[in-house]
Amino acid sequence: MANVSSSNGLEKRPKLRFPGFDEPWKVFKAEELFQNVTDKNHPDETVLTIIQGKGTLPREQAGRNIHYDDASLSNYKKVEQGDFIIHLRSFEGGLEMANEAGIVSPAYTILRCKRPHSSLFYDAYFHTDEFINHNLSKSVEGIRDGRQISYEAFKWLGIPYCEPTEQEKISSLFSVLNERIAKQRDLVESLKKYKRGLLHDVLSEKIKITTETWTEHRIGEFLHSKNIKQLPTTDAPLMAFTATGGVCDKGERYDRGFLVKDASSKLYKRTDLNDFIYSSNNLDVGSIGLNFYGSAVISDVYEIFSIKDADPWFISEAIKQKPIMCSILKYRQGCLYGQYRIYAEDFLGVSVKIPSYEAQKKIGDVFSKIDGKITQEQILLDCLEKARTFFLQQLFI
Repeated sequence: MANVSSSNGLEKRPKLRFPGFDEPWKVFKAEELFQNVTDKNHPDETVLTIIQGKGTLPREQAGRNIHYDDASLSNYKKVEQGDFIIHLRSFEGGLEMANEAGIVSPAYTILRCKRPHSSLFYDAYFHTDEFINHNLSKSVEGIRDGRQISYEAFKWLGIPYCEPTEQEKISSLFSVLNERIAKQRDLVESLKKYKRGLLHDVLSEKIKITTETWTEHRIGEFLHSKNIKQLPTTDAPLMAFTATGGVCDKGERYDRGFLVKDASSKLYKRTDLNDFIYSSNNLDVGSIGLNFYGSAVISDVYEIFSIKDADPWFISEAIKQKPIMCSILKYRQGCLYGQYRIYAEDFLGVSVKIPSYEAQKKIGDVFSKIDGKITQEQILLDCLEKARTFFLQQLFI
């Protein structure tokens, strides 16, 4: 939505309306709807911090090690519940709503609506793609990471306004959706936490799923170095390997083909389904694990191994346990331009304690059922979030 020069310049209708509402929405300059609040000298109020996407939280509950001088609190700005805050990441995540009264950093801009309104209505609107990417970002030039969006820049933006009764209807819908999404997200996280705890206890033999004795083996008894190089093909496309996504599509941030003089002739390492991969440089942050994708080629900085005589999932999880990872990291050598190296022969010489192949499969079956439940609940969470996105796109202008 473009900047507007007057309160009477624009009228629009959303694509989707609740029954009984058909009047067009008006678009006002932001300064006609929101005032800039700079109320200070309230050092005894609760100090609040901003959690992107979640609004405010008392600083001591934020779980962050934030240091500040008590003497500077008199300069902090007072916010009331329902106020909106322009913070340092607003240009990419929208504005945040104050969930409670308190004081916030003087670096933030505090907005208070002048007209009858629903705060939840504007909380939803300030997180829409239309506002963030088509209104805020395009209307405020020169914004970079760490720079504040000033009220002087914000006040010219066009902001929609509809009757408070319609705002309440929309707010009620998003209130229900947000609560349901939060509960579903908590369920998914609880299941993942349960899996991590159970996996640790099983692999450390605190909980026994099988009665047989586990024995020490060198990783090299099951993993075998793989160094097949080739050009990318339709059957083996060029992919990335990340800590969070494993073998996955290369995003723009990983595409460094422009650095290669003749990218069309560059050879990459081939990897196939259930290969084990690690990055020496990023091992401690999780760049290690199985290829769940299938055939692909990736950068030759990665070490790739095929797996024989062991269950791929089990041996991968056993290797990624903290005591084994600590043993592996002891072999990390050198730091040239920030790059470390763990040689394959050192990695393969580390010992890991595991049961028989049959017991590995039995343990894997238990966790496969847990993974199935996590996937099922994650799909429901994704559907709820897509529904929320749909309504954000359709119920606002």
